[in-house]
Amino acid sequence: MNLLPRLPGRSVGTRGVLARLPEAWRQPLAVVGGVVALAWLVVAVAAPLLAPHDPLAQELPRLASPGPGHWLGTDQLGRDVLSRIMYGARVSIPLTLLLVALSLLIGGSLGAAAGYFGRWVGEGIMRVADLVFAFPTVILAMVVAAALGASLFNAVLAVLVVAWPAYARVTRGLVLGMREREFVLSGRLLGFSAWRSLRVDVLPNVTGPILVLATLDIGTALLLLSGLSFLGLGAKPPSPEWGAMVASGVEVFDSWWVATFPGLAILTVVLAFNFLGDTLRDALDPRTARAIKERAL
Repeated sequence: MNLLPRLPGRSVGTRGVLARLPEAWRQPLAVVGGVVALAWLVVAVAAPLLAPHDPLAQELPRLASPGPGHWLGTDQLGRDVLSRIMYGARVSIPLTLLLVALSLLIGGSLGAAAGYFGRWVGEGIMRVADLVFAFPTVILAMVVAAALGASLFNAVLAVLVVAWPAYARVTRGLVLGMREREFVLSGRLLGFSAWRSLRVDVLPNVTGPILVLATLDIGTALLLLSGLSFLGLGAKPPSPEWGAMVASGVEVFDSWWVATFPGLAILTVVLAFNFLGDTLRDALDPRTARAIKERAL
């Protein structure tokens, strides 16, 4: 039994968001985004069962146009493009989700500490974040990846370096606004420790906007990761990674299907998670949520 007094003014945190999600999910873009994202997750998990060919097998004819037997054609080495896209989902999507999760964990933790404790802790963290923000994101990711060496693991580290400051800045701003709320101050007056107050009173009430940022950031992270592979700083042949597949298609530009279909795979995943992020954002905004509910009625 919880014997602690109920503090006045406590925010509902993510409960209000969850309560408004059913109305937001009725929007067409939310349905499309959810279906497409779920479909790609299924492909990533079940690629060995769904792929019609071995993604590394080199067969004849080479550069075969889309048709029966090879529905999306073959590349310059005779590898089935559809199979490589399916297996590429097992590389690109999990790495992107892991990258966003790590960025959220690192940036969110540092931003929460900077916002709640302030002083030299906050100043030190935010000055490092400002230093990262001072450079163009793509250029800095390229420099870090090149310095570490061209590999998929180093490409993930490079994107992580440029991704975490956004979460730190957003989390810090939210925590700064939340730490002066009455229920947080009341908890401190009751003798709650700073860490307990941050963990129980503050963080649950700032997770909504951070989750929206993370959902929208999935598309950005996928584009950055694929872009590094496209430039030769990420996945290496014969790995069926989408960015590397687009790069190999540039070499045979007349065979449009080699680069087009992996590019469309990237596009659909980015759009799907952007639609999901917009849905979460609408659920967070009470005014938008009310408008959605009125239209549904």
